[in-house]
Amino acid sequence: MRMRKKKHGEERLLACGEFVIDKPDFSAICQKPPVWLEIGAGKGGFACGMTAKYPDVSYFAMERVTDCVVLAAEQAKRMRDEEGKCGNLRFIIDTADNLTKLFPEESIDAMFLNFSDPWSKKGYAKRRLTHRRYLSVYFNLLKDGGVLTFKTDNVGLFDFSIEEIEAMGLKCDVITRDLHASEYAKNNVVTEYEANFSSQGIKINMLKVTKPLGFKPEIPENLSRDYVRRDYEN
Repeated sequence: MRMRKKKHGEERLLACGEFVIDKPDFSAICQKPPVWLEIGAGKGGFACGMTAKYPDVSYFAMERVTDCVVLAAEQAKRMRDEEGKCGNLRFIIDTADNLTKLFPEESIDAMFLNFSDPWSKKGYAKRRLTHRRYLSVYFNLLKDGGVLTFKTDNVGLFDFSIEEIEAMGLKCDVITRDLHASEYAKNNVVTEYEANFSSQGIKINMLKVTKPLGFKPEIPENLSRDYVRRDYEN
């Protein structure tokens, strides 16, 4: 569902401009590791929750829909002003297609994908953010030993994601099909979607996979450093 256009969105985003960047400055970031990246941040609930819980990380949250970033940045600014939290959070308005233009290889310690679009229509599998063509990008950007975490309510997408990971010769460290009833629930930061689905009794699936030493899969040409696609749904 497309988000309704936010009134005075440009002005509101400008007012939170300190939380929105075009590209990370790694000359500064290298002084403050670790670096965490969330792809598909939505309204920012997870990003704000993570940075409040882990104030010593450099956290970047990517989201292609500008109106979502307006809400997310406003939440981060409010938490910073009222609680002294989220100062280590920055949003990037862009798509996963441009990740290699934004982050150097082996620069990220942890990546998070939460409730990504399942792209269920026939022929749309390559658009899924857990398709192997995107996974190849993630594992090039992750440091050796870096961890990718994925959460979804969609069983079909979850099964597909496991198959794609295994097709790359990798094995998941963690697989749970009922996150909130598992041992991993204790440290779990809940997203907006997650809270809504859980309140309806829908089980949450979660997996974690670690990048092996020296693992460097080939990145498809259309996701190379020269590729740019700006198809934001504003």
